[in-house]
Amino acid sequence: MMKRIVSAAAGLLLSASVFAGGSQDSGAIKVGVSMPTQSLQRWNQDGSNMKAELEKAGYQVDLQYAGDNDIPTQVSQIENMIMGNCKVLVVAAIDGSALTEALKGAKDRGIPVIAYDRLIMNSDAVSYYATFDNYRVGLTQGSYIRDALQLDTEPGPFYMEIFTGPTDDNNTNFFYGGAMDILRPYIDSGKVIVRSGQTTLAQCSTLNWSTEEAQKRMENIISANQYGPSSNQLDAVLCSNDSVANGVTNALLAVGYTEENIPVITGQDCDKPSVKNMIRGYQAMSVFKDTRTLAAKVVEMVDAIVKGTPVDINDRETYDNGTGIIPSFLCDPVAVTIDNYKEMLIDSGYYTEADVAL
Repeated sequence: MMKRIVSAAAGLLLSASVFAGGSQDSGAIKVGVSMPTQSLQRWNQDGSNMKAELEKAGYQVDLQYAGDNDIPTQVSQIENMIMGNCKVLVVAAIDGSALTEALKGAKDRGIPVIAYDRLIMNSDAVSYYATFDNYRVGLTQGSYIRDALQLDTEPGPFYMEIFTGPTDDNNTNFFYGGAMDILRPYIDSGKVIVRSGQTTLAQCSTLNWSTEEAQKRMENIISANQYGPSSNQLDAVLCSNDSVANGVTNALLAVGYTEENIPVITGQDCDKPSVKNMIRGYQAMSVFKDTRTLAAKVVEMVDAIVKGTPVDINDRETYDNGTGIIPSFLCDPVAVTIDNYKEMLIDSGYYTEADVAL
């Protein structure tokens, strides 16, 4: 992590615009929270955690979900939040490049915008960015595959396929980039072979992080390359998140793989189905991004903006949204496996034993 930096001047300037014509009583202040979908577990958790934390801090909360990743719905909801007297907006964008026009209204009214987990591109209305260290997520996944296959000591070759997220999610670039910074040297040397030949971000993308889309693509790759427990070797599948990993797992199980011979499969988010798959021995790991931590941090940022105190950030270099570097706070992700899932997920109160019981 970089040395923590605070932006006092920015916080004070934003506070002045927030309270133009308004009261400084935090109990009367409305915060708009825009989430992309309720079809994925993690966004339900993000939204509910955010609402609970903001209400606990004394704010009114307008929490909206944009259908099933419906961009026009999200645009309309954000416009309504702007017109509905929200003083700060927290936005997890469906498409990081689709909100430029909608957020002009926030800029015109002096409403600060915090991009939540996904960077909003090409908008000078974005004041701050709160996320996990998404490059480190990719590094963690790539490092896990490297170590699990013992790429530095075993002769190989090893066979791998790659599944990322949608290209319109800016985080995909960081997940893919971090993982490939670890794995690309082994691919270039021939120790790791991607039989499908699909290694570019565009070739490996998965629309809307869809389990169904990932399963269809994996089924096609299996068929074209004759992967199977008694045919062509497949040692690992790099999956950037759990939704994608679930689709890949479904396709592999359908052609006869079991917990004894299934390839190393990575993931992210520690969704309940993937935690269960780790317990079954189907998925090797997932990257835990504790949404309670991120929600708490965003509440701190909102509170600082409203009160005109310094906004806590720890990155002024990484995230350029096309209008300049966005001051950011990056939370730390953690690798979770069968060996530590109870400590990280159950003992911490994130899940109960019943939540992930088989």
